[in-house]
Amino acid sequence: MLAIAHSELLQVVRNRAVLINSLIMPMAASAFFIYFRDVFEGIGSLGYIGVVIVFTIGAFSLYATTVTTLAARRQNLFLKRLRSTAAGDGAIVSGLVLPISVISLIQVGLILGVFAEVSGEPANLPLLALAVIATFVMMLALGIGTAGMTNSPENAQVTTLPLSLGIVAVANWVAITGTGELAWLKRALPGGAAAELIVNAWNGDAQLGTSLLLFVPTIAWVALAIALATRMFRWDPRR
Repeated sequence: MLAIAHSELLQVVRNRAVLINSLIMPMAASAFFIYFRDVFEGIGSLGYIGVVIVFTIGAFSLYATTVTTLAARRQNLFLKRLRSTAAGDGAIVSGLVLPISVISLIQVGLILGVFAEVSGEPANLPLLALAVIATFVMMLALGIGTAGMTNSPENAQVTTLPLSLGIVAVANWVAITGTGELAWLKRALPGGAAAELIVNAWNGDAQLGTSLLLFVPTIAWVALAIALATRMFRWDPRR
């Protein structure tokens, strides 16, 4: 798995399009929200800005790049060649998505660190870390599932758009309006419960019982995404 991950990391570094889409654009968007934090704090809260940062990186750095990577490796038959080696299916997929997963985690950690430095530290750092990890695991699993329905890296721009924009919209909806109304619907949608967790962890509104319950919908979406990935993922080029 590590050998596959090392090879994939070299591919990421050499691919300017991937670097721009997965690193520069999310960082630019995050910097915009941090710079104008006073304005956006008036719209939602500091926790809202944290949600925007996490889900922007999760949707565009991690999710979209995962789909593009796996679709590209399938199209050039790299996936098929890897299956002829001693590596198992799980090790192959894990090796291919490991570099972008680590890069995304480092990226979100650095940006949230800058945000905390200029606006104040989050009230509950352990809960925030767990919420970010849960969100990223969900986005990664959804990315592997979506890759199964994506014919080519070019087609990934189309197949990733509905889910990435939808999850970001849900996260913004929850972070701005809270869950005072339609709480069950907001928490059941992908990203809704995780967004509430991030807001509560940053603002200091978290209660242990409620926080533990909020992990349930996110974990359920992870399980659903893994089931989708197992069923829909293809090793041979799609037609």
